[in-house]
Amino acid sequence: MPQTGSGAKVLLVVATLGRRPEFLRQTLESIRAQKISADIVMVAPLEAPGIIEIAAEFSAALLPDPGSLPKAINVGMATKSAHHEYVNWLNDDDLLAPGSLHATVEALRASPAATVAYGACSYINEAGQELWLSKAGPWADRVLSWGPDLIPQPGMLIRATAWDQVGGLDTTYDLAFDLDLLLRLRKIGPLIDTGVTVSSFRWHADSLTVDDRTKNIVESERAKRAALSPGLRKIAWLWEAPVRAATRFAAHEVQRRARAINSR
Repeated sequence: MPQTGSGAKVLLVVATLGRRPEFLRQTLESIRAQKISADIVMVAPLEAPGIIEIAAEFSAALLPDPGSLPKAINVGMATKSAHHEYVNWLNDDDLLAPGSLHATVEALRASPAATVAYGACSYINEAGQELWLSKAGPWADRVLSWGPDLIPQPGMLIRATAWDQVGGLDTTYDLAFDLDLLLRLRKIGPLIDTGVTVSSFRWHADSLTVDDRTKNIVESERAKRAALSPGLRKIAWLWEAPVRAATRFAAHEVQRRARAINSR
């Protein structure tokens, strides 16, 4: 098992298939540019071209890909040490905004009962141009169990003890594992908004949640129903249809903006 060993209080897992080295480097650079240091564990196919060299360049531990994204994240988190107080993961095309870790760490320090600190997320295209700013603020937590998931996973930070308490990711989900995790974390402590932009999510043709929107919606509804009381589950159909429509509209709008920018 690779050892991080730096004494950093933050552990970040970066899962990648190694197919987008230019974006992967940008992701790792955004972590290393933070004022708060973080240990990085990359989980990737070890045979991917250049992956060993990239891990060494950014002083990241490297583990073999176990075959799915949620499994890869859990494998990376299993390297967590006692000194790691906060954890999260990034995909190989996500970016941390300047000051992201400072904002989320300080928010969790100021609210000892909180399990997660999050902030706004900029949706960008492959060239890095902003398409949309996801900024729901404290409303994101209030609608999480029944409405759209407005808490951007990139850039949020999870208290390590809370991660352990809920047992990490449920690997029976292929896409909505982050929502399921947030709903379970919410049961043991508040999710708090930093009020600032903490990350960027790259919207492009092969993003999982873009390619398979329908499956993501189905899995999201499963996660939300699991978090509801038995009585509310019986009437969940009342709000599921409008939430589905709103989710599809938002995705369509981001796609429309992406096409408009790309056509300029």
